[in-house]
Amino acid sequence: MKQRIEKDTMGEVKVSADKWWGAQTERSKNNFKIGTERMPKEVIESFTILKESAAKANMRLDNLEEPKGKQIINVCQTLRKELDSNYEQFPLVVWQTGSGTQTNMNLNEVIAHLCNEGMEGEAVHPNDDVNRSQSSNDTFPTAMHVASFIAVHNRLLPAIRELRNTIEQKSEAFNDVIKIGRTHLEDATPLTLGQEMSGWAYMLEKSEMMIKDASEHLRYLAIGGTAVGTGLNAHKLFGKYVAEEITKITGETFYTSKNKFHALTSHDELTYVHGAIKGLAADLMKIANDVRWMASGPRSGIGELTIPANEPGSSIMPGKVNPTQVEALTMVVSQVFGNDATIGFAASQGNFELNVFKPVIIYNFLQSVRLLSDSMISFNEKCVVGIEADRAVIEEHVDNSLMLVTALSPHIGYEKAAKIAKAALVNDTTLKEEAVRLGYLTEEEFEQYMDLDEMVHPFE
Repeated sequence: MKQRIEKDTMGEVKVSADKWWGAQTERSKNNFKIGTERMPKEVIESFTILKESAAKANMRLDNLEEPKGKQIINVCQTLRKELDSNYEQFPLVVWQTGSGTQTNMNLNEVIAHLCNEGMEGEAVHPNDDVNRSQSSNDTFPTAMHVASFIAVHNRLLPAIRELRNTIEQKSEAFNDVIKIGRTHLEDATPLTLGQEMSGWAYMLEKSEMMIKDASEHLRYLAIGGTAVGTGLNAHKLFGKYVAEEITKITGETFYTSKNKFHALTSHDELTYVHGAIKGLAADLMKIANDVRWMASGPRSGIGELTIPANEPGSSIMPGKVNPTQVEALTMVVSQVFGNDATIGFAASQGNFELNVFKPVIIYNFLQSVRLLSDSMISFNEKCVVGIEADRAVIEEHVDNSLMLVTALSPHIGYEKAAKIAKAALVNDTTLKEEAVRLGYLTEEEFEQYMDLDEMVHPFE
């Protein structure tokens, strides 16, 4: 394989001739052979937005020659359009320097290399030109916020809305299906299946609102703080101008942070947003488990719901079908809970002027968004859309429930109602039979008080 010689302040390095990066990227590639987790594509894309915006801001400030600036802009735009096919040019792993310096330099070197391929005159330098007015310490957290905001708004929130809409439709369709409620996994008073599902839908509505509100804090960017937050080597308007240019490219409003010392050393915003995402994950675990329990069976479980049979469920038991979409979703939730713990610990490590756990924070954040988005879409399309109520099973459970006796308490008192329920359980009889046998009610009175519609809609 042909190689070329690249140089940095530490000397010469051999790089494969077909690679676009330079010496610092190659050093990182050789020094951090740790795991397989590469810097997420979303971070690379956000860096191209940032580098383009930085070039435009420097040109506005007469701080970068126009030919160089235009080349940087054109290369960044091309990289974004062709990122899928050129992602191999950004090979660095997450487990590198905690400031993300090597990934920043990877971008600087690739952009400079591509600029110089078609450049006449003075070469574009990765540090002096592509990284002008910047430091890894303010560019990497800026890319983190841009990538996170876009991922939340373009992937996660639409996936939540799609699942919520399906559940709302199911809730409306099943609003006349009266079933037994359950608390502590034990029989409780009745409600409709539609009412039960309306709770699921509202969980998703609230999660969407909380994540959206929390993500507003991601609009504030560290750019302009350079190395320690003072803005050394950058114009005082540089951060403001970069945020304006990022806004133009993304269509989302971003601002330069009011306090760059905070922006470099704290990641409380990402921790806060991921906390709201963890709240969503917790609700998804509840919804998925409810579906799992109610669809259990088909003959030895609760069996109140039927779900789509997507694939054979066993390599040994013919005809078995499992709730595989539920299982995939709940495994994703478990991963998100772990990611939240990692993000929380990593965000607590802002020693002095810089947090140096940035790559692992953004990796876990974006993984949570990606996994939850994908799993909600899959759960919706492969499971929830096909959920049906087994009305015969539901009706049987209602008829056999002892907790319907609760409706009698206002008429005969708690003590007598409890005696009816206990007697029915011991004698394997019905509530009606025991109420009449004990002389507490006539058949007509029992039927009058045991009004299921009144029990599920007491205020109508």
